[in-house]
Amino acid sequence: MIDFLCHYFDEATGPFRNLSDLEPAEAEQVLNEIRVQRKGFASNRSMDYLTIRRSLETKARELFILKGGKPIRRYPHYMTVGECPWLLEWFEKSKELRIPVALFDPDSISFTYGDLFPTMRYMDGKKYRGQVYTLNEINQVINEFGIPQEWNPQGNYGPERYIEVQVWDDEPLSAWLLK
Repeated sequence: MIDFLCHYFDEATGPFRNLSDLEPAEAEQVLNEIRVQRKGFASNRSMDYLTIRRSLETKARELFILKGGKPIRRYPHYMTVGECPWLLEWFEKSKELRIPVALFDPDSISFTYGDLFPTMRYMDGKKYRGQVYTLNEINQVINEFGIPQEWNPQGNYGPERYIEVQVWDDEPLSAWLLK
């Protein structure tokens, strides 16, 4: 059973800063600044990262709707199921925010077993590839496969390092969103 969701961010920028919320040209400019300043994990992202990201986010949203999800946002905010210490390495001044899953409407959160990118793009025959799950479904997947942070903390056994949560509603995050 999932108790809490985590969000990782750089203290300098604050939580839930989302490139997908920006216009494409502005998002590219921000990402290029991150690359030039070599700020953490994001500085290594490919030149087509934002195009791929928006495409995968659209696909995740569509799959979630097909399962009865009711996303409000066009693009999600990202969290993880439980803590993932590896994500603290992504930022210069890392912070972790924990929010009880009970604060979220189940119809506004979807899950991928692993980060959205490898889940949707890495095809190795595992049954969770290309899948988006509801809260009830992800509990079943966890019972079958476990928590990636426990069985793959160093990434030695594939790209699954955590279970990603796509948050499709700003309301449960309103206390932390920048105005």
